[in-house]
Amino acid sequence: MFPHRTLCYLPPVSWCAAAWNSGTLVVEAHEHYQKGSLRNRCHIAGPNGVQRLSIPLEKGKHQQMPIREVRIAYDENWQRQHWRSISTAYGNAPYYEHYAEDLAPFYEKRFVFLFDYNLDLLTFILQKKLAWPGEIRMSEFYEAPAAVEYGMTRRYPQVFEEKHGFLPDLSVLDLLFCCGKRGGEVLAAG
Repeated sequence: MFPHRTLCYLPPVSWCAAAWNSGTLVVEAHEHYQKGSLRNRCHIAGPNGVQRLSIPLEKGKHQQMPIREVRIAYDENWQRQHWRSISTAYGNAPYYEHYAEDLAPFYEKRFVFLFDYNLDLLTFILQKKLAWPGEIRMSEFYEAPAAVEYGMTRRYPQVFEEKHGFLPDLSVLDLLFCCGKRGGEVLAAG
């Protein structure tokens, strides 16, 4: 049995390394949303250091809401803000031009549910762009998600490394734009 993993917005590199090395990723699809988690936020390397991107959610009591029912809010144009931040952060990254055009539609299309958005993004990055040979499955029942030790990944070149030093465990987007398909080697090394 493979451990269940909480589905995150552009998950950290260590999260992806754990999934990569398990061969099968079982996404926890029966949990309740937990406020203050990585389910709707990620961290990228911005010009001024680590930058957090958060997806706004529709108002309501999310704490006890099933994760697959949590809706994304579009009161503000967060997609344009996120895309501008990503473009500013990674526009000079070695592989930005290789992946930006394919990633841009995720910041144009309006997804209703956070879970669906996160799953489509994860599938796009891990399987389509990093060529992960593993399988993504949905959990059939609730199981407490497996703990992931953050920050335990191999170093790789980063865009602002000369300015800020190596920033560990950023979003997998950082790895994709900085290493391209070689990012899979970093994930496999854990």
